[in-house]
Amino acid sequence: MSLAMRPDCKRCGADLPAEAPGAFICSFECTYCAACAEALDDVCMTCGGELVDRPTRARKFHADHPPSAKRQFQG
Repeated sequence: MSLAMRPDCKRCGADLPAEAPGAFICSFECTYCAACAEALDDVCMTCGGELVDRPTRARKFHADHPPSAKRQFQG
């Protein structure tokens, strides 16, 4: 089972492409940009879990393992 690779920051809505570095996730895959993770002191605002670097997914794998298109920002 692969990560959902959510496309945006849960806190500010910034785009976070699966193939790009700079995203942070908790164990429930809540996803944040680097600026929001830093502002939250690397603690998920939803569950209180630790935020860690999300790995990237090479574009060549997107067809067989597509990143999520469902945006999570509720702005």
